[in-house]
Amino acid sequence: MMIDSHCHLHDPAYSDLRDTLTQAIVHDVWGVVAVGCDPATNAKTLEAAAQFPKAVWACLGCHPEWPLEDEGVDRVEAQITEHHSRIVALGEVGLPWYSLESAGDPATAMARGRERLDRFLGLAARYDLPVALHAPHGAAVSAFQLLRRHGIERAVFHWHKAPQEVTREIVEAGYYVSVTPEVVYRERDREMVEWLPLESLLVETDGPWPYKNEFSGLKTGPWVASRVAEEVAKIKHLPVDEVMFRLSANTCQLFDLALA
Repeated sequence: MMIDSHCHLHDPAYSDLRDTLTQAIVHDVWGVVAVGCDPATNAKTLEAAAQFPKAVWACLGCHPEWPLEDEGVDRVEAQITEHHSRIVALGEVGLPWYSLESAGDPATAMARGRERLDRFLGLAARYDLPVALHAPHGAAVSAFQLLRRHGIERAVFHWHKAPQEVTREIVEAGYYVSVTPEVVYRERDREMVEWLPLESLLVETDGPWPYKNEFSGLKTGPWVASRVAEEVAKIKHLPVDEVMFRLSANTCQLFDLALA
């Protein structure tokens, strides 16, 4: 049985949450780590975890690519402070990357992103919470440095995309990286999984994000996490059951969940 380590259950695509979780169970996915992005989605994520406490674990976050004024960031901090005992991680937090291209002043936007991430990592350290990081490509190094500065011991670089030498430094420090359904068809991801220790890997859907190839035109939900695990097993030349157990154990270790 699998866990989807990163899914946006707050999205309207999952308006029938019971049906979503039922479909997941049918495909051997028994739990979802649900991430938030702003005050409104954080509130919905908390509601989902309260409604289905045995299947949904909440994270509260402030997505670095979403436009959010300082007042909104303050509200997210207040949510984390109020509900830190009800959540399993801070997430999704991190550094901007894709939005820098359209930013009027990319350097200022990145500096502001670092300030915000520094602020949230301070909260993670205060409440001893792991972190689900959005830090793709060139943002990974700065995020890694900030983690180390705050003494954060538990983190996952979600939908990880970075050079091999950066990834090696990340996993050698004890952090996790995760892959999405792109691993089924994208050579970059397949090569990373091939050399990466299985003990350092998580799988996720980042649902409802759409994917290509065999997933074209299909709704992305937590159930796709089992397909990702199957592909990891193929790449690693290991039994699927063994890989699913290891990936689930990794997720439970990071987020301090009880392994079913």
